[in-house]
Amino acid sequence: MTTLTSDFLRTLQERGFIHQCTDLAGLDERAAKGPIIAYIGFDCTADSLHVGSLLPIMMLRWLQKTGHKPIVLMGGGTTKIGDPSGKDEARQLLTDEIINANMAGIKRIFGRYLSFGDGATDAVMVNNADWLDELKYIPLLRDIGRHFTINRMMTFESVKLRLDREQPLTFLEFNYMILQAYDFVELFRREKCLLQMGGSDQWGNIINGVELGRRTDGAELFGLTTPLLTTSSGAKMGKTAAGAVWLTADKLSAYDFWQYWRNTEDADVGRFLRLYTELPLDEVARLESLEGAGINEAKKILAHEVTKLAHGEAAALEAAETARRTFEQGAAAEGLPSIDVPRAALEAGVALVDLLVSAGLAASKGEARRLIKGAGAKMNDAAIPDEAAKATAADLNADGVIKLSAGKKRHALVKAV
Repeated sequence: MTTLTSDFLRTLQERGFIHQCTDLAGLDERAAKGPIIAYIGFDCTADSLHVGSLLPIMMLRWLQKTGHKPIVLMGGGTTKIGDPSGKDEARQLLTDEIINANMAGIKRIFGRYLSFGDGATDAVMVNNADWLDELKYIPLLRDIGRHFTINRMMTFESVKLRLDREQPLTFLEFNYMILQAYDFVELFRREKCLLQMGGSDQWGNIINGVELGRRTDGAELFGLTTPLLTTSSGAKMGKTAAGAVWLTADKLSAYDFWQYWRNTEDADVGRFLRLYTELPLDEVARLESLEGAGINEAKKILAHEVTKLAHGEAAALEAAETARRTFEQGAAAEGLPSIDVPRAALEAGVALVDLLVSAGLAASKGEARRLIKGAGAKMNDAAIPDEAAKATAADLNADGVIKLSAGKKRHALVKAV
């Protein structure tokens, strides 16, 4: 392992963030001399980000905590094209209105992780539409396009993947890597940004930016990527059977977010504590060495620390208390995800298949029926007897709610209104 002198890169290395770097020794030397400016780009394909984006967000946070300046680049321009990296087919083209609405939703997330302002190491947020929308086609081809060869572009994984699978790659998407490279050069010119970071799937795009900066401006730029993370069982981070694990409460409750981390596989606890929390490494080592019931306490600490960053201390504590009351006391605690059902409808009876779907415990009626048939669905902690069963007002408990469960760890409340 390379001995690093800068606090920033040493921290990333010790915690497991570093996968590839264009010049690790050179970047370390530069970062040790004083503040550097680095950026990560986020396209606006949805109105929130999910756990798959949390690793780069944490990297920006460590960048700032170790005395450097982060730039959050919003892809208001590049989202109009869509990054082909890792995709079998073209993304759906979004309107400017949708892109702007998505951008507004994403911006909310970063205030919890970064300190924004006008200071030397305060984070700034920029939008690449500010320069990409102004580009003229012929000057772009002459000034930027001449530095890219089709031969080289054909070797990048995002292109090869599509061609190997005989999936169409549009000329529009083919331009994405050029525009991302141009973003890096533009941020160097505007902000003196020296480093682009991202996931390992962005390696080719990042290299293009480093090389373009050298050719057009004689700039010494750097690229750094994080590993592609999967769980020990091979599942992709940020996805569950119930859908994406979003970072905003309007898309996923703080309780469900807490539960996602509480349900971490034993073998992943130490790795996730290093990557997704700021706990000291000696404490992480202690927690990951625990066995039996102790590892469950480590998972609760992981869930608390990650939820605290994403949703705040109060929400993390409330989620933990809800879990305690639900699982340790068997009570239908407030704070679980809930749906409202008219009392009149419950008086007549509502199909539990429909309620399981509405509560997000099943993706479809077919899945709900299979859940019931396999004895995996419960109402008020009792197995639902058959697929035709209904919930009625008589099933409301003393708090005026019905508790639905899918398996042992997923729960929701039905409230009469």
